[in-house]
Amino acid sequence: MAEMIATRDGFGNEIVELGKTNDKILVFSGDLEDATRAEYFKKAYPTRFFNLGITEQDVVGTAAGASTLGFVTFATSFAVFLTNRAYDQIRMDVCYNNCNVKVVCSHAGLTVGEDGASAQCLEDLAIMRVLPNMRVLCPVDNVEVRKATRAIVAEKGPIYMRTSRAPLPVITSESDPFIIGKANVMRAGKDVTFIACGIMVSESLSAAEILKAEGIDARVINMHTIKPIDKDTIIAAAKETGAIVTAEEHQIHGGLGSAVVEVLAQFAPVPVEMVAVKDSFGESGTPAELMKAYHLKDVDIVQAARKVIKRKK
Repeated sequence: MAEMIATRDGFGNEIVELGKTNDKILVFSGDLEDATRAEYFKKAYPTRFFNLGITEQDVVGTAAGASTLGFVTFATSFAVFLTNRAYDQIRMDVCYNNCNVKVVCSHAGLTVGEDGASAQCLEDLAIMRVLPNMRVLCPVDNVEVRKATRAIVAEKGPIYMRTSRAPLPVITSESDPFIIGKANVMRAGKDVTFIACGIMVSESLSAAEILKAEGIDARVINMHTIKPIDKDTIIAAAKETGAIVTAEEHQIHGGLGSAVVEVLAQFAPVPVEMVAVKDSFGESGTPAELMKAYHLKDVDIVQAARKVIKRKK
């Protein structure tokens, strides 16, 4: 049984570690540091932490301003608040000026759970990836989010990273590589490829095991970086397996699936099925209940795989 840890915890712990040797890191919060785990940094380095209250636009604008003084700044809050309420500031203050700001948001996706539709951000990957200069990450587990946090501090310019409220299974190890823009193949396969991010990578691995019993060999790719997307890995998978299923805890429009299809349409057209939220808002419920209700489980990926393989033939 895999260990279960929320990726927000990995971010909180790693930013504290990085703060030990990098005094240029500043963290800005929209009064939700307890939930985003930015409070870990607050307790360790109180003079480098700033709670600006429930003023998301100010969080982003201030982080952008501080970054022009040579600081590596983090703007933190819930995904639905920063990516929606502060979109103009992210667009103009951060991306237009190519500022060294890291927008790190927790509580994205359906697995926010009982907080319901108003708090379940299902469009963040889409609206962040469309912005020039912005890179977009969705780490798969606690181990990977710590590597991603190290990587985004080292990388100059705007970066959006999504973290989870719900505990996610730890399926990677410290020895696994992590490079922004380079996907990791979690499982080899020749009949169909699953391209997933976040919690849907573990669901895809489970789906691959189900299909194995049917004699279907599924490749599983962890596409932790939605932008810049790893074109080479996508194209190779399309040419070698001939069928793709994308899986994401996000709206079906504009997210990972759309990014993958943009690549395939240009370079390697093959049948594609998308497992995602079908153009609807969420609702209140436990993460497990919502994943099942919105058809984001391994059995839904299996069904999509059977369908896309038939289309391949």
